Amino acid sequence: MVVDAKTSGTLLEKNADRVVPIASISKLMTAMVVLDAKLPLNEMLKISDDDVDWVMASGSRLRVGWALSREDMLHLALMSSENRAAAALSRYYQGGRPAFIKAMNEKAVELGMAHTHFISPNGLTNENVSTAFDLVKLVRAAVEYPLIRQFSTDPHYNVRVGRNLLMYINSNRLVGRSDWDIEVQKTGFTNEAGRCLVMMVNADGRSLIMVFLDAYGKLTRFADARRVVTQLAAADRRQND
Repeated sequence: MVVDAKTSGTLLEKNADRVVPIASISKLMTAMVVLDAKLPLNEMLKISDDDVDWVMASGSRLRVGWALSREDMLHLALMSSENRAAAALSRYYQGGRPAFIKAMNEKAVELGMAHTHFISPNGLTNENVSTAFDLVKLVRAAVEYPLIRQFSTDPHYNVRVGRNLLMYINSNRLVGRSDWDIEVQKTGFTNEAGRCLVMMVNADGRSLIMVFLDAYGKLTRFADARRVVTQLAAADRRQND
């Protein structure tokens, strides 16, 4: 689904009401719940066994026992889709992870995301589901958080844990390119969800909210975004001629 962010007019739509797994797109909601709680960003959070993904066996560069600030965990979760960072953020919420998941679902209701449901802070489950229509609302809400805008669009970020320097890059290969002006973004992938991408971008004088779900190829979602922007710009030129 592609929407004009200013007018809310739908520019492109295909299966936008279909309920599907959304993988790490969930981390945008995770970030909003963390920031809404106004917890200290400099508090150190330690990775535990409870943050390890035993279901899908996804990897992580954050080892059990390592500690980073809440700010760094949020940064890595948004920018590089670090799964253990998102899990740790939920565990250090008042009431623990169950209360955090409850807050995610309450926030979805508040935003009018009627077909969205969360059971995980990082999306490593088939049961974190939504629709393209609902995710437009999620992106519109996320862009109102300055830290989400900043962290999700950083091209790279380094963190030090003891003697270890970890160098991360953005999971969205469009970030940092001179021909893309991205306000907020998040990628996602599981085998069931496919390759997912949500963004708010400024293109040819227009602000666009773009949602691409269940793409097959690794580069398809980025190529689709480029094609949509090119086609919309061409349509605008024809209309103005």
